[in-house]
Amino acid sequence: MTIITVNAPKGRLGLEQRRELAETLTDAVLVPEVGQPAPAARVGFQVHFVERERDMMAIGGRLLSDADRELDVMVIDIAVMDAAWQPDVRAQVIERVLAALAVACGLEEPSPTWWVNFRVIDEGSWGSSGGVLSVLPLLGSGVFTEQRVKAVRAALGV
Repeated sequence: MTIITVNAPKGRLGLEQRRELAETLTDAVLVPEVGQPAPAARVGFQVHFVERERDMMAIGGRLLSDADRELDVMVIDIAVMDAAWQPDVRAQVIERVLAALAVACGLEEPSPTWWVNFRVIDEGSWGSSGGVLSVLPLLGSGVFTEQRVKAVRAALGV
């Protein structure tokens, strides 16, 4: 299970950009997580777009609505199940997310005021379908590459 939340000023992302990002942000996390672009794993990914009025966001101690220029501020929060999230895999996800945002926004590179938070939710701290979820039963689903299954098992000590 993965939840990606994009917080942006109201009107920053249009409908077509959100459609594109729904797919590309999912892929940005899915491929490093399971080791391949597994269509069956997509159902475990949600992307939420949260729009905030410019007077509800600030940078450098100033509300965006009071800024002298249009600041391109976004915060992307990625919450993932506990698994094999070594620093190099986290970096790959963050770089892929920022690149997908740049493409969707028609920019050559990501804005320095776009920030990504990568959070790992401890084993036993996810809930859905009336109970607690674990990544362990998902390892036998066929969506994870063998390399990723071994990495997750090693990371979780099983």
